[in-house]
Amino acid sequence: MPDFPNVPDAIDRAKAAVSERAELPGMSLFEHLDELRKRIIHSAIYLVAGYVVAVFFAPQLYSLMQEPLNKIHIQLNFTHPADLVNLRYIQIPLVGGAILASPFILFQVWLFIAPGLYQRERRFLIPFMTAAVGLFLLGAFLGYHFVFPGLLKFLITDLGSQLGIHPIISIEEYTSFFLSLILGMGATFEMPVVIIFLAMFGVVSPRFLWKNFRYAILIIFIIAAIITPTPDIPTLCAFAMPMLLLYLIGIGGAWWVHPDRRKKKEAVA
Repeated sequence: MPDFPNVPDAIDRAKAAVSERAELPGMSLFEHLDELRKRIIHSAIYLVAGYVVAVFFAPQLYSLMQEPLNKIHIQLNFTHPADLVNLRYIQIPLVGGAILASPFILFQVWLFIAPGLYQRERRFLIPFMTAAVGLFLLGAFLGYHFVFPGLLKFLITDLGSQLGIHPIISIEEYTSFFLSLILGMGATFEMPVVIIFLAMFGVVSPRFLWKNFRYAILIIFIIAAIITPTPDIPTLCAFAMPMLLLYLIGIGGAWWVHPDRRKKKEAVA
């Protein structure tokens, strides 16, 4: 069975957190709702601005998406008259705009939760923003330059030549496959940020994460099977293996920021 954190210790930490947070300046329910409305409106404005910018650069973004197929000399086809309109003005600009606006949207999320944080926790703003954006871009970069071309070569060139089948790939199917894999790789690289964020508030501990590593492997492969765009084993492993490595990195980060370590450091000092 999984080794869950010690319940009495978790209760004590929760009581201490509640007691300490009671000293923070409070906000009424309507003030919270008004603040939430303000952050949602700002995020929507940033998303629209990102969409407008991405519309102008949609041809360049499409060329980037087409490049992996050009390397294996495959031409895309469209099966519906509206496919090109959907690609040019909806899919590419929306995804590109969301990526462009993501740092500003994350900042709005931080502004919403910042009033409930201690002063020492607010200093994690810059590392949090840098890690969240940087890891997403790193995951998308590795997916675009290594994972996605490798999968295309295996699924189209290698298997196609073995079976003697000529591929006819539609724009709709290719775009869905491309965006699912690239965005999925970017999202999986956020795992250390999520783990460190939970550890910072004492929700999980490095000891708990390490002792339940075998269960984490099972959960990671289940998640990878859900988010992978195709059911084949290479695609599954392409998602699962980086997630396992990132889980281990997250354990190291959890040890660094966990409240128990900070308390021991302060006691020694």
